[in-house]
Amino acid sequence: QVQLVESGGGLVQAGGSLRLSCAASGRTFSSYAMAWFRQAPGKEREFVATVSRGGGSTYYADSVKGRFTISRDNAKNTVSLQMNNLRPEDTAVYYCAAQPYISRNYYYTSAYDYWGQGTQVTVSS
Repeated sequence: QVQLVESGGGLVQAGGSLRLSCAASGRTFSSYAMAWFRQAPGKEREFVATVSRGGGSTYYADSVKGRFTISRDNAKNTVSLQMNNLRPEDTAVYYCAAQPYISRNYYYTSAYDYWGQGTQVTVSS
């Protein structure tokens, strides 16, 4: 089992920045690829970014590429999402998730074994 707890959400104006963190406990953190997803009201949960077990590979949704950066610290068992130049359409509950490795279907929620409870991000215009 892996327990995931997100933090760092909040209210920010358009153009601002936020940094989300996800703390992991349980099984060896470095054994899992980590990802961030988000879910806006009335919409399906969508992929945002993922990072490999060692941190050397990252992938992003086109909608956040160039604005968001995913990173991990295996010594601290954390994965972060730095979000810059935020837009109102980034408003959503953000979730971190874990899978054993970056699978071919990394952008599907079904590829992930563990999920956090989510943290709300609201971007005002």
